Amino acid sequence: MKQLILPHYLQGTLAIPSSKSYTQRAFAAALLAGGTTHIYNAGISNDDNAALNVVQQLGATVSQKNTFLSITSNFTRNLKSDGEALKLHLSESGLGLRMFTPIVALLSNTVAITGSGSLTTRPMHTFNEVLPQLDVQLITNNGYLPFTVKGPLNAKDITVDGSLSSQFLTGLLLAYSYANTNATITVQQLTSKPYIDVTLSVLQAFGLNVPLHNNYETFTFTTNPIPQSTTRSYTVEADWSSASFMLVAASINGNCTFTGLNSTSVQADKKILEALQHAGANITVTEKFINVSKSALHGFNFDATQCPDLFPPLVALAANAVGTTTITGLSRLAHKESNRGITLQQQFANLGISIILQDDVMIIHGKGNIQIVNANCHSCHDHRIAMALAVSIVNQPTPIVIDAFEAIDKSYPNFYTHLQSLQKP
Repeated sequence: MKQLILPHYLQGTLAIPSSKSYTQRAFAAALLAGGTTHIYNAGISNDDNAALNVVQQLGATVSQKNTFLSITSNFTRNLKSDGEALKLHLSESGLGLRMFTPIVALLSNTVAITGSGSLTTRPMHTFNEVLPQLDVQLITNNGYLPFTVKGPLNAKDITVDGSLSSQFLTGLLLAYSYANTNATITVQQLTSKPYIDVTLSVLQAFGLNVPLHNNYETFTFTTNPIPQSTTRSYTVEADWSSASFMLVAASINGNCTFTGLNSTSVQADKKILEALQHAGANITVTEKFINVSKSALHGFNFDATQCPDLFPPLVALAANAVGTTTITGLSRLAHKESNRGITLQQQFANLGISIILQDDVMIIHGKGNIQIVNANCHSCHDHRIAMALAVSIVNQPTPIVIDAFEAIDKSYPNFYTHLQSLQKP
């Protein structure tokens, strides 16, 4: 789908949508914790829906109430089976795949796992290295999808590589929490540590077994009584990842108030506030809202190693700033929905912006005034590229067309509707 993006001044108030990082983890925790969970403010993105479909296929009952989503679960390691493999499809959700694979490895059933789009080309070799050590039978396509998994997983002391993604560890933490045994996971070179904070907070909120951790290097589980089936309520907080694009757009050409965001959140992408401050944006942060208004932006330096999903909105910000911006953490971008470093370089060249990729650093030469060279851009089927391109041109007189714009459905299906709601002639 091609989408025409019309530049406009942005003004008004917007409630930021739910965090898909929290939503997906909450669905998985509701499955494992058992009983009934009422989840308020659950996300509606494609990734969220993929996770919800999985918990239903694993025996949970889901119903939509007026103000919340209800999940009732009696998870057991021995699901009823007609002898054929249980089939799970994770769509394009990298978190979903990495999180649910260790969970389904708890089962004695054979489980066939598939995905679509870019997920089929994203490396998952860590599972080949780790799951067989936990007595799990695993067949992969040379470390890529499709997978066939058969447990039951036997939680043991193990060492894992955390340099590629923290999502592998999230899946193991959930599985070990349910396994309820004495075991330690040792992690080497863990990246995206804030996402592990999200996982630990969800485990605690659902009464699951929370490990003690030593500076994110060891996670030690001890046996605890498994909670009795109960009824609980959980509210998903708003998404700083989605908010980052809107905050950047307002700093480029607007005066907007954003509600729903938790200013004390452990979400990694809350760091967008620091980047905006470094760039000279006008920001007011209170407990109830955040206001961002247009200002004279300048180049800045930022380390996005622990929050790599901020690269696309940061590039949009840097493109509209005067001077050179350097963003560290480029190596984290190779295995996203696209190779984001290269994709950002290519697509922002259409907007007359020079981006240099140098070792682990991205260098953006901002002019403070984008000069569109080619109005026909492409998301490369990457949701964050589509949103970055859209917000980058809000201060320009010339519209652009973004091909494959439907990629936004992966994380923020209402993105363009929300952007339009803030547009003032």
